[in-house]
Amino acid sequence: MIPPDPFTSSIADLRRRTGVKWTEHADDVIGAFVAEMDFGTAPVITSALHDAVSIGRLNYLAARLERALGVACAGWYRRTTGWAPDPARIHSVADVVRALDVAAAVYSTPGSALILPTPAYMPFFELPAEIGRPLITVPMVEDELRYRLDLEGIARAFGQGGGLLILTNPCNPVGRVFTRDELVALAEVVESVGGRVFVDEIHAPLVYEGHHHVPYASVSPAAAAHSVTAVSASKAWNLPGLKCANVILTNEADAARWDAVGSMAKHGASTLGVIANTVAYHDGDVWLTTVIRQLDANRARLAEVLADRLPTVRHRSPEGTYLAWLDTRPLGLGDLPADFFLAAARVALTDGSRCGAPGFVRLNFATPPAVLEALLDRMVGAVAAR
Repeated sequence: MIPPDPFTSSIADLRRRTGVKWTEHADDVIGAFVAEMDFGTAPVITSALHDAVSIGRLNYLAARLERALGVACAGWYRRTTGWAPDPARIHSVADVVRALDVAAAVYSTPGSALILPTPAYMPFFELPAEIGRPLITVPMVEDELRYRLDLEGIARAFGQGGGLLILTNPCNPVGRVFTRDELVALAEVVESVGGRVFVDEIHAPLVYEGHHHVPYASVSPAAAAHSVTAVSASKAWNLPGLKCANVILTNEADAARWDAVGSMAKHGASTLGVIANTVAYHDGDVWLTTVIRQLDANRARLAEVLADRLPTVRHRSPEGTYLAWLDTRPLGLGDLPADFFLAAARVALTDGSRCGAPGFVRLNFATPPAVLEALLDRMVGAVAAR
């Protein structure tokens, strides 16, 4: 079980860890922007890392360790979702953005555009230009801050030269966990136009009661044939600095293509990252259950404070992830509300403009309850003073 300390850490405790979240800004700023948790990680993982360092496992990644991670990852999916990907088709890369880079280079038509439903994860706006690809954004349809995919817009984007759709499920930043019916409908659209899908499932373990993660590749043979899935234990078990993610391939042609591309696709994952991810998938369920319980309590408290003390801010509790998506437009803060909260409240948030939605902010609530209360008090006070 997780010890109680991670849920009672003070701001001073967190700042001593020297991560980006707590050192990017001045010492009086509470970090709630970058997507990592303030709860440490599972003791079973830290124990495995200490053992690995003590015996000198700081070398290049061994093939048998990568195979063990494939088995562990496949086992986690089978145990929690019923989907059973082939462990031999699970490959390690540095992170999910690197996985998208590889998917675009290896599994989409050269020169074709990437299609991105928005709001979206910030680096997905940046990567296409870096790799010389056009980007077509397709705003999601929003109803009371519940977002759904614009299937007609996605179909048009493929017709306008799109080759690879980026699907994030659970969705960062809006917190949707797409249903099986939604994913089936999307797969039918993609199949009808001969498109491909890159699926980011990095937040898959972080889903709240009443919702269920459905792997996109599991919904139909067509979905399995036209998709490449990226996963990692980095968000759910809080391992972002260890540089390890997985690409899951679900058809013979893609598997053969992977074997043919050489080292371009295969370098980047660290030995310690692979060890940590393997342990997370094998032995991290109890710790994760405890953390999700705390996240759920934080999620409820955030909704309560906003409803009672900042009712003009529009908010819908996320179905998954530990990220809250707040519509601050009724406050009249302009297109960059994160700038206001940083200056007036000394709270660092992700500005929605970086996610394709000016006037919104993304707030990371994966922090000890006392820290959450402090940052919410600051935000409420800043708005009241204004």
